[in-house]
Amino acid sequence: MAASTPPFAPFEWMIAWRYLRARRAEGGVSTMTWISLIGITLAVFALIATLAVRSGFRAEFVDTILGANAHATVYSLGQVSASGQVDRTIGDYDALAARLAAVPGVTRAAPLIKGQVMAANQGRNAGVEIYGIAPEDLNTLPRIADPTTARGDIANFVNGIALGSGVARELGVGLGDTVRLISPDGVKTAFGTSPRVNAYEVTYIFTAGRYDIDRTRAYLPFEDAQIFFNRESLADEVEVMVEHPERIDAVTSQLFVASGGTFQIWTWRDASGGFLRALEVEDNVMFVILSILVLIAAMNIVSGLIMLVKNKGRDIGILRTMGLSQGSIMRVFFICGAFTGILGTLFGVILGSLFALYINPIFSFVNVAMGGGVWDPAIRGIYALPAELHLRDVLSAVSLSLGLSFVVTIFPARRAARMNPVEALRYE
Repeated sequence: MAASTPPFAPFEWMIAWRYLRARRAEGGVSTMTWISLIGITLAVFALIATLAVRSGFRAEFVDTILGANAHATVYSLGQVSASGQVDRTIGDYDALAARLAAVPGVTRAAPLIKGQVMAANQGRNAGVEIYGIAPEDLNTLPRIADPTTARGDIANFVNGIALGSGVARELGVGLGDTVRLISPDGVKTAFGTSPRVNAYEVTYIFTAGRYDIDRTRAYLPFEDAQIFFNRESLADEVEVMVEHPERIDAVTSQLFVASGGTFQIWTWRDASGGFLRALEVEDNVMFVILSILVLIAAMNIVSGLIMLVKNKGRDIGILRTMGLSQGSIMRVFFICGAFTGILGTLFGVILGSLFALYINPIFSFVNVAMGGGVWDPAIRGIYALPAELHLRDVLSAVSLSLGLSFVVTIFPARRAARMNPVEALRYE
């Protein structure tokens, strides 16, 4: 009869279910089962929540880079002037931009002026990095030209200056106010170089979503920036936007050829590669740590099953004498442990998914409960804790939890199967 019994027959599930049900006389087994269930649930919840936050943080960081910066920047290698200074400005920037725009996959190539100045308003000062850009090119930056987060009409950019929300807050200015830009590289006179000071009306205030960008960046119309920085008929660099930024490395060599081989190509991956690699290392470490947490939670299943096997020694002996094979006994106790792992994993997936989907109200509640200031954008760069729920992250958490739960269940199940029925019934 034992040989003809199919694996995981209905009676095996019935016996396993009877063992899993709580009984007053077996409160210890019931308690261990609940501890195992709660442990697996919390471990899977923590793993999914961490993976979701990890994915959300990387996506938000990359999105702010690609939405407010060039995907690739073309710099001049520089020419040494008669005075021994290296001049890195670009004279034929229109021709260079046209050649770069003709590269397959490039959506836009535009000249840019860059410089660092001091912005001032009524005794308040802030260091600002000025980007001189054409209005039509500014409109192509999604994070800058987003009307839902900006104040003012970007069409008025040609009449003044666009400030990051952090710069505007630091200077205490709003739309229609005037800020003064002070550059140490001004007019050269017989008595030396005098600072250049110009006043501009604030016509647009943007929020890019990155604290360091909003706190330090401002935009001027390209021609105004040329005049202010003494770059008449010159540009500092040419920024390039591509159709698929994640595959920028495949376009870099073509951009280098199109530039004539006398320019340097600097991509967004080059600029932020160190941070992205640090995120990747942190992700791997956190996954390993949380995997250990899942393993510790799964080990509670072993403790519960060992107690169950000890309490059910008489039942095991009776079942063996009735004709149940070792395989059937093993499967009965395997079902007991696996069911706990499956149920805990299911609850953990539900809690983790709900956390990722409703992270904003949850985080707001935590922020209020802690008295505010839980998330400092000056340290973390972005303004809120992001989360993105991906199927691959959920599947990896489920696979890890179920795999560990099934593996650790095998040992106590085999111990129950190998129990000698004569020894089990000797003192009964």
